[in-house]
Amino acid sequence: MTSKLLLQAIGKYVLGLLLFGVLLFVPAGTAFYPNGWLLMAVLFIPMLIAGIILIFKNPSLLKKRLNAKEEEKEQKSVVVCSGVMFLAAFIVAGLNFRFQWFLLPNVAVIVGTVFFLLAYAMYAEVLKENTYLSRTVEVQENQKVIDTGLYGIVRHPMYSATLVLFLSMGIILDSLFSFGILLFYIPIIAKRMKNEEAVLEEGLEGYKEYKSKVKYKVIPYIW
Repeated sequence: MTSKLLLQAIGKYVLGLLLFGVLLFVPAGTAFYPNGWLLMAVLFIPMLIAGIILIFKNPSLLKKRLNAKEEEKEQKSVVVCSGVMFLAAFIVAGLNFRFQWFLLPNVAVIVGTVFFLLAYAMYAEVLKENTYLSRTVEVQENQKVIDTGLYGIVRHPMYSATLVLFLSMGIILDSLFSFGILLFYIPIIAKRMKNEEAVLEEGLEGYKEYKSKVKYKVIPYIW
């Protein structure tokens, strides 16, 4: 662990907190937006715990996860589309609360929160299984194909986890409109995976064989 990595991790964490706060509470017109605080709690508390564990147990993986600069041209458009989607979803959620457009029943929020936490646990398991898991699309030096655990079920379990995470955000925020906006994550990750698999097939030995062995990308028997 280096002080530079620690400062980078702290900086991105604090920036994320501030950005989420602005995007949620300014459109809501108040800091008393309970669902906004709920999302920030279930998102940032586990993130803090995971970050602390990675700092001491696997700083190299943390470094990869902090690097979000894509080299692939096609992935840069994916990043932009994702950013626009999240901006719209969070702003609309705040406005939905402010003007009381359409509020979901409490049981829906509870179910959404449960699914979010389960997906977060899956996300953590993926990080444990695949230490090559960079945030950017690339083939790393001495990288090996991971084909056990969750990777023996679907080829992209990280996207399986984030799909549930992101869709449940709209429910946690008590906004059906935000949920609808976050559905755009499906074509976004489809585009990302298409390019990612092309890169892996070209540069990662054994990936073509892995594709023939594990048929599904994100959801068994469906996708």
